[in-house]
Amino acid sequence: MKMTVTTILILIIIGLSAGILSGLVGVGGGIIMVPLFVLFLGLTQHNAQGLSLAVMLPPVTFLAVYNYHTAGTGGNIDWRIAIMVSILFIIGGFIGSKVALQIDQRMLRKIFGVFMLIVAIRLIFTK
Repeated sequence: MKMTVTTILILIIIGLSAGILSGLVGVGGGIIMVPLFVLFLGLTQHNAQGLSLAVMLPPVTFLAVYNYHTAGTGGNIDWRIAIMVSILFIIGGFIGSKVALQIDQRMLRKIFGVFMLIVAIRLIFTK
């Protein structure tokens, strides 16, 4: 991908949006970055998903987690749950990526879109 000024500006917007929403409501990777990579950078679904995972590889959420950990009395994070889910997240991410790479780009994009639509509808209409 050629790094034009426009591309750099799009990457800045995507990075800041994903970071702000991640800290604000706990989303960022798949829900924000993947669609924006596809729509504004023209990446394939596989490329966008891989890039989203690569962005999250370094400890990008460290400062946001620190804020939640230090807030109030005792923080807002149960570290036992966080560690358990993190380990399983690593295993699940490995398995999921193997499966995703076997699925056609168009079908994968549809699966992704339907998943986001179901989540959005449930969030909007559930008490």
